[in-house]
Amino acid sequence: MRLEGFPRTIHLRDGLTLSVRPTGEGDEAVLLDFYRELPQEDRLFLKDDVTTESWAERFIRRIGRGEATSLIAELDGKVLAEATLYRATHGWSTHVGELRVAVARAYRRKGLATALAGLLVRLATDQGVDKFIVEVVENQVAALRTFEKLGFHKEAVLRDHVKDRSGMRRDLLILANDVSHIWAAMEALVADAPPEVG
Repeated sequence: MRLEGFPRTIHLRDGLTLSVRPTGEGDEAVLLDFYRELPQEDRLFLKDDVTTESWAERFIRRIGRGEATSLIAELDGKVLAEATLYRATHGWSTHVGELRVAVARAYRRKGLATALAGLLVRLATDQGVDKFIVEVVENQVAALRTFEKLGFHKEAVLRDHVKDRSGMRRDLLILANDVSHIWAAMEALVADAPPEVG
């Protein structure tokens, strides 16, 4: 997926200004630093062990093959958030994109996740994606709210599908949305003065 118009600037609700750019070759170390600093309970619900060099190398290769598009939000060269869109490059679901967003704890509830997801949606729709899905564990309340603000709705629930650190089983929610609903939700957010993306 071609990424034009980057780097971009995001102005968060509290006045903080971040730079957003595509993730690419040479970013393995900064990605690892970011994910290793996330609390273990946050990383537990990710599909991969994002603290290993082998993961970072595979991830960058997936970006190079067009299977993933990733954006990094930085402040003074330090990664504060990373958002990824996964998309099949062939087959019956090339029109579907899967979103994932991770934000450093100190920078949550500032609109950063919503802004990054919005940028990825714009990029993906330019390339023919017209449906988006996201997986959220039932107790990831902030993530659930972020995607609900973008118009996502529960499409499926996988009962007792994940285990937390204590071994408790939790439901995995599959949220979905199509492009028209996302645009409507984003227009409503603009009316509520979300972060500005320039």
